[in-house]
Amino acid sequence: MANFFSDNKDLQFHLGHPLMRRIVELKERGFAEKDLYDYAPQDFEDAMDSYRRVLEIAGEVCGEVIAPNAEGVDHEGPRVENDHVVYAEGTARNIDAITKAGLSGMTLPYEYDGLNFPLVCFVMANEMVSRADAGFENIWGLQDCAETLNEFASEEIKQFFLPWVSAGATCAMDLTEPDAGSDLQSVMLKATEQPDGTWLLNGVKRFITNGDADIHLVLARSEEGTKDGRGLSMFIYDKNQGGVNVRRIENKLGIKGSPTCELVYKNAKAELCGSRRMGLIKYVMALMNGARLGIAAQSVGVSEIAYREAEAYAQDRKQFGKAIIEFPAVQEILANMKAKLDASRCLLYETARYVDLYKAYEDIARERSLTPDERKEMKLYNKLADACTPLAKGLTSEYCNQNAYDCIQIHGGSGFMKDYACERVYRDARITSIYEGTTQLQVVAAIRHVFTGTYTQLIDGYKAMEISADLQAQKAIVDGLVEKYEAAVKKVHEINDPAYTDLMARHLVEMAGDCVMSYLLMTDASRYASESLTRSAKVYVNLAVANVARHCAFIDTVTPADQAIYLSLIHI
Repeated sequence: MANFFSDNKDLQFHLGHPLMRRIVELKERGFAEKDLYDYAPQDFEDAMDSYRRVLEIAGEVCGEVIAPNAEGVDHEGPRVENDHVVYAEGTARNIDAITKAGLSGMTLPYEYDGLNFPLVCFVMANEMVSRADAGFENIWGLQDCAETLNEFASEEIKQFFLPWVSAGATCAMDLTEPDAGSDLQSVMLKATEQPDGTWLLNGVKRFITNGDADIHLVLARSEEGTKDGRGLSMFIYDKNQGGVNVRRIENKLGIKGSPTCELVYKNAKAELCGSRRMGLIKYVMALMNGARLGIAAQSVGVSEIAYREAEAYAQDRKQFGKAIIEFPAVQEILANMKAKLDASRCLLYETARYVDLYKAYEDIARERSLTPDERKEMKLYNKLADACTPLAKGLTSEYCNQNAYDCIQIHGGSGFMKDYACERVYRDARITSIYEGTTQLQVVAAIRHVFTGTYTQLIDGYKAMEISADLQAQKAIVDGLVEKYEAAVKKVHEINDPAYTDLMARHLVEMAGDCVMSYLLMTDASRYASESLTRSAKVYVNLAVANVARHCAFIDTVTPADQAIYLSLIHI
């Protein structure tokens, strides 16, 4: 039987990371609720046993149900009937299986019938679901919207909606409009307050993932006469109230099982989430950061299936009298794929741990005053999470696309045919570097951490960690890459030209990512004494050397005066 958790030692490594003890203690409030709820763990070991058991169940559902359904779902897709979505048959079976397995409300508190699991566990489940079917991850993974409700909604709203999510209700976040893509300040869906305190929503939303879900978080303009983000609020729409029709489902390149909808709101009754005017300024930013970590998990899952499909085919395919995996050119592609996958996973779970820690402190701060040391620690992890989230989303999605490309390359002509899963994987991968903020927007979010020194602070911490003797040569190489990175940052900073900085931003961010992921791979390989991660670290460092050299050469070659060339070329 296929189990996507037990067949992946790397997931088990990350579940056993030393920071998990601190995360669990904070999440469980020192196990104060162990006698209040049936599923509350008695101690750290009990908690870890629960996590493993549930993740094994998730792995089984992914391997035995979702993955076998993926091809059929891709061909059938969802459809619109009577202004609402009808899922593909395989999607309906997936939802039924994952709901019966109790895999909803994973991170929600016990009081709302949730499992109260750390985000790390939810991210692992997301990765496994994505490996099985990236499109279905967009349906199941959106339960993360409930975290925004848990953080900002009134207790009355939470008592109604959160147990529903824990019971399997599907979620959507309705942000984008035909004239407001990445520029969410331009959202114009109108919200009108009623005498009873409820609101009516009118307008159109577009590109809404899982757009006919049970529960919607909706960004709408609540303040008459405003045109910017200060006039936007967040609303909660319950599908049972009616008033929203699905105009159409987009005919997409990939992730076809996930209905991407255009929605028409006609006096749809909704409730305000949190405070007026804070929809974009506060709530959407929290929602998007969670979604971006989800896309990073989705990207790692797609990278995993791309690598496995490529390796299996290379083992089986014979050319010139031997398996193609014996050819050095193929070996190089596969080694690079594995190194990018492992580096992506290291960054993903490092980011998830930082988010877990600062979110736990934020939750505790709503219950009592934090001590000075706790507040200091919360601010540190908040900063690290804020720096790592765009790095994780941007780089893991780019590597995901590269691995999907190389998967087809390994398959040759067969990979271009629908007879093999790699063709679907390739199409599914493409969206990861686009939605929830393109890679270019992740660079915009990350570049300030280049110049404020957050990435250097991270790197300095990794430098101090113990590295195995087998990786000392690689550590010396990466130490040298850091010096080149810091010199490049200094050069761009001293030129002090905003347009030039924008042109160089991607290069600096990718250099920071190469350094961070190199250290993470080396420290994780050393911590877990993993031969596989050690080999990946050596291969990834070779890739990083080439990447940093390429970026440095660009920064050394292109001057502020050369910017006009880039501008004039696109106007020819």
